[in-house]
Amino acid sequence: MKRLWVMALVGVLLLAAMACGDDDATSSSGTGGADLDGTVLVLAAASLTDAFAAVEAAFEAAHPGVDVQLNFAGSSALREQILEGAPADVFASANESNMSQVLEAGDLRGEPEIFLRNLLQIAVPAGNPGAVAGLEDFADGDLLIGLCAPGVPCGDFAREALAKAGVEPSIDTNEPDVRALLTKLGGDELDAGIVYVTDVTSAGDLVEGIDIPVEDNVVADYPIAELAEAPNPDGAAAFVDFVLSDEGKVILTSFGFTVP
Repeated sequence: MKRLWVMALVGVLLLAAMACGDDDATSSSGTGGADLDGTVLVLAAASLTDAFAAVEAAFEAAHPGVDVQLNFAGSSALREQILEGAPADVFASANESNMSQVLEAGDLRGEPEIFLRNLLQIAVPAGNPGAVAGLEDFADGDLLIGLCAPGVPCGDFAREALAKAGVEPSIDTNEPDVRALLTKLGGDELDAGIVYVTDVTSAGDLVEGIDIPVEDNVVADYPIAELAEAPNPDGAAAFVDFVLSDEGKVILTSFGFTVP
């Protein structure tokens, strides 16, 4: 059912993009056209799960000979996979520091490009049983508080926001990625956590979002790049082109992201 919903959404979004787009190169569906084939291996930050599922469906519809395989995890874990030689074509990170380490290791083809932005939001279970009001409540030892682990972008950004607010958090769990944290919040295992705005939206009725003041919030820039040892370099280039295209932007922003 979820796959059918994604395909329907993609169809609507692409029709909208074609109606308002033009015929220049930035609105194409990538290089290679119908000649593309094979598998495209994409390593992507966990916060891109829903958005990239829709991108996958649209890209495969435009290139019937291609099978996109998505591997979602914390950006730091994906970085380590790349540095250890795991085969992959494309890397999409939730922060620039993990991408920079891959670049410095010589594992990218060309320069990465920022393609999305995101903001943080406090997430609480539906009904807000802990009566959480803001970042100051993350210092309350009586509440069950979760963050993404240090080194994971959502964890580093959350700690930066808390530091800006002058809050020393009482942390009960450090999760490996934002989706793992969101799952515990949606399952009423925690009273509060800090995730991305897009994750609160994707969780539907399972969680509620509490805005973080602008002066304490952190903007997350998402870079994307082709990998130097991509098994399918043509497919990698076409996928990145599609993500950066008008059609790709329409899909991605429909999930709550903003574009630079």
